[in-house]
Amino acid sequence: MAQAELEVIAAQVRACTKCKLHQAAKQGVPGEGPAKAEIMFIGEGPGFHEDQQGRPFVGASGKFLEELLAGLSLTRAEVFIANVVKHRPPNNRDPEPDEISACAEFLNRQIAALNPLVIVTLGRFSMARFFPDARISSIHGQAKLIEGRVVVAMFHPAAALHQQALRQTLVDDFKKLPGYIARARARLDTIAQQAANKTAPPEAPPPPGRDEPDEPKQLSLF
Repeated sequence: MAQAELEVIAAQVRACTKCKLHQAAKQGVPGEGPAKAEIMFIGEGPGFHEDQQGRPFVGASGKFLEELLAGLSLTRAEVFIANVVKHRPPNNRDPEPDEISACAEFLNRQIAALNPLVIVTLGRFSMARFFPDARISSIHGQAKLIEGRVVVAMFHPAAALHQQALRQTLVDDFKKLPGYIARARARLDTIAQQAANKTAPPEAPPPPGRDEPDEPKQLSLF
């Protein structure tokens, strides 16, 4: 079901004329990755190489992203990569509010179809989708539970390529992802166990003289 929905979204993106971006772009760039991906990366918008190939993060930023993933023993084939806007802004300018709004439905549907454990925003425009009033310099690398999902804001790989001081920052933030994934899995397991306990038949009361067990306390994960 998820794969079929992602394919439908991709076809609709390629045919989309909702905003002016399609006028100068060669083609739409829906995003790519397996429907069962645990991690979803959301960038800002396609660049020149992405526009030419119809794939996200295939230029210099994409190569750096692959290096960062390799540091976690992951490949891009194991994650889902998308952008806030699906057509290239002219001359790689920042996406405008009406363009982001026009693409919002596609991104929201991708998130719903994938239901990833962790969403990583790359850059300030994708960060604003989840942290509208935050500064990336203040919250980068931190995990927050938003809309029932774990979201981590990070600098865009392009920023690290242009500002070498940010390169190690991004490397260090990526190293936190395995821990966030493990905690997200644990959170889902806890929710599933709580749901199972609610549907299970009530246990027999303890025999006389036996102390009542303490009620378990759920810990805050994020």
